[in-house]
Amino acid sequence: MSEQRAWQNFLEASLRLYATMNRALVDKHKLTLNDVRLLDLLAASPAGAARMGDLAESLMSLPSRVTRQINRLEKQTLVTRGASPDDGRGVLAFITVQGRDALSAAQQTYGAAVREHFVDRLSRPQVTAMGENCRRISTALQSGAPSAKVGRV
Repeated sequence: MSEQRAWQNFLEASLRLYATMNRALVDKHKLTLNDVRLLDLLAASPAGAARMGDLAESLMSLPSRVTRQINRLEKQTLVTRGASPDDGRGVLAFITVQGRDALSAAQQTYGAAVREHFVDRLSRPQVTAMGENCRRISTALQSGAPSAKVGRV
């Protein structure tokens, strides 16, 4: 298979997987895949909170996009915002009890979608190889270039 064809197959599969999983989460939980990622980052942090800038960096997103996302999740009572105790100027996002509950339910849908649309379509060695290859690419990209931001040209 040519390098171009391999790249096109990877890109198309990635975009289709993202769209399919995003649709399942929105339909069932009214949360996007990126919402689930953000809630998961907050839930995994020791205090259930993170600085807005750190969330943008982790999500490879623009700060303004994360602010809009937090505004939407706040209206759903899944997160709250507050001042950083370390730095009065910094703003933290906190996951709420409702946010943890919504995340837990969404993770069930997410896990089922990963299994159905990714794991079950490949053999165990293929899944292992895919994971290792993606890790290598991600590590190389993280170590060299400035971090990518979705929406920035």
